[in-house]
Amino acid sequence: MSRIGKKPVALPKGVTAEIKGQTIEVKGPKGTRSFTATDDVDLVLDEGSVAVKPRGTSKRARQQWGLTRSMVENLTVGVSEGFKKELEIQGVGYRASMQGKTLKLALGYSHDVNFETPEGVTITAPKQTEIVVEGIDQQLVGQVAANIREWRKPEPYKGKGIRYKGEFVFRKEGKKK
Repeated sequence: MSRIGKKPVALPKGVTAEIKGQTIEVKGPKGTRSFTATDDVDLVLDEGSVAVKPRGTSKRARQQWGLTRSMVENLTVGVSEGFKKELEIQGVGYRASMQGKTLKLALGYSHDVNFETPEGVTITAPKQTEIVVEGIDQQLVGQVAANIREWRKPEPYKGKGIRYKGEFVFRKEGKKK
């Protein structure tokens, strides 16, 4: 029995949902997002909330029940508040700056890394050592942040690299003579 799926998704003020067959479209102050559920679940629009009901008791129906409810909740949070990932850069000479829609990263390579901002995401660099990725699609925001981090992951000896804000990097002791 899905404990996540049982709970209905409340629609915040200013957010509207519309269900057409298996597709739910959520509109809010930040934009519009939609999700198509599988045939294993039913989407029901109540007064100010969306409920997800499984069709049958098969394992797949129960899996899709929780997944669909989580996806609908992510849609509502995305169009009302948006999602945000913060990255911090550590290392001597490592810095980031925005030039138009291009993020320029100096990461110790012989050249600067140019990262083009994809559609649906905004990237800002409030400080030279901070990068903020924002958008209404949680998956896209997380993927863009991971792609930026991939250019120079934090290394365990000096801790240099790009890390998520608040991320703990396990430090190792260097080689002894």
